[in-house]
Amino acid sequence: MRTTLTPREIVAELDKYIIGQQEAKHMVAIALRNRWRRQQLEPELREEIAPKNIIMIGPTGVGKTEIARRLARLAGSPFFKVEASKFTEVGYVGRDVESMIRDLMEIGVNMVRDEERKKVQVKAESNAEERLLDLLLPPKKGASGQHGDQGAGAQQGQGSVDYPAGERAQQQDYTRDQQHFEDNRTREKLRKLWREGRLDDRTVEVEVQSGSNVEIMAMPGMEDMEMQFRDMFSRVFPKRKKTKKVKVKNAYEILVQEETERLVDMDKVTEIAKDRVEQSGIIFIDEIDKVCTSDKSSRADVSREGVQRDLLPVVEGCVVNTRYGMVRSDHILFIAAGAFHYAKPSDLVPELQGRFPLRVELSALTGEDFYRILTEPQNALTRQYKALLETEGIDLDFDDQSLEEISSFAQKVNEETENIGARRLYTIMEKLLQDLSFKAPDMAGQKVSVDRQYVLDQLKDVQEDRDLTRYIL
Repeated sequence: MRTTLTPREIVAELDKYIIGQQEAKHMVAIALRNRWRRQQLEPELREEIAPKNIIMIGPTGVGKTEIARRLARLAGSPFFKVEASKFTEVGYVGRDVESMIRDLMEIGVNMVRDEERKKVQVKAESNAEERLLDLLLPPKKGASGQHGDQGAGAQQGQGSVDYPAGERAQQQDYTRDQQHFEDNRTREKLRKLWREGRLDDRTVEVEVQSGSNVEIMAMPGMEDMEMQFRDMFSRVFPKRKKTKKVKVKNAYEILVQEETERLVDMDKVTEIAKDRVEQSGIIFIDEIDKVCTSDKSSRADVSREGVQRDLLPVVEGCVVNTRYGMVRSDHILFIAAGAFHYAKPSDLVPELQGRFPLRVELSALTGEDFYRILTEPQNALTRQYKALLETEGIDLDFDDQSLEEISSFAQKVNEETENIGARRLYTIMEKLLQDLSFKAPDMAGQKVSVDRQYVLDQLKDVQEDRDLTRYIL
């Protein structure tokens, strides 16, 4: 949990992946820091401080979702994104509003389970190795008990020397120790061969769980009920085990997984996940403007206002029943976003407006922003394509003029057609490198330099034909 970052450090981390939008970065950085500040307070006052939910206003492709996603990753917080338009037809094809809390809880449990698995990984691998050696060298029946006594008795009956009782017991102990020593030596030899990978192709029998035969068909919008029925039937009809012949390497992976699940305490996982969801969870509600009501009254507007009324108690703070118990939403941070082309935040119902006191407007991207997006972020598109083509043995290089031409073209297309922000770069880059990507397997060892002329040649047809530009880009 990296929640001790200062607002300045949070913004610096966001700058590594997101260009511009400083005002929005500052606002979410303060919101994240306030969570850390709240944890330092006395429990009585801590409970009274509610998160200041945020509305991000701006066109698509300017970084609204990415800011929230990167913020959650910085804090190690459970993060869930949902489109508000999914709730517009509740009762028909839409979803229950409370399902966003259930989904967030699922994400939290999976996150904590993965963390706990990493903690027990070494122990699980050690246990799995011992179980694998048991499969390769099964212990002999009665090796330390009945079998040893029978062997000593047989020796006494066949031999010509009749040992006294005390010496006979010593002889049995010696025989058992000798057998144990031989077994251990053989086991260590197998261990060495296994670690060297010389037993990977040998076949062993291992027990695996088979799935339940119970199938449940859920109606659209009833996925949560389907999940609850599956949990109930899994307890009534537990999974059965069957013996399966697999390669040693695959058997080891199966045993590691079984040992990991056995060592992880799911009660502890659920408790930690619930606390993390309640105290640091982030829900990103996209397309919030799609449920705004306009001045005209219509059936659709009534439906949208109903969605807002359903959202209100969840955002205000309520208790939601999940498969892991009751989860409170009082201190979950809600970040809403929308383009608000045909509506404005004041079109939301007053109660919902009050639950989103912070509002920030994100600016549309310019040609200069596109150039920075192509060069500065750690996950820049140019670096992604360069790494992808390196797998084919191609050295791809972009010069500054080519990047300036791509940026200028992206801005032009966004102005003349639909403005989709930075996502326009994806379509242009894919069109630009389409032929190269197709021929790449036959060009291993070559160096390809992308200059301004290369960009003009590849995008020539699209630039000249306005209708083609609309169709392709």
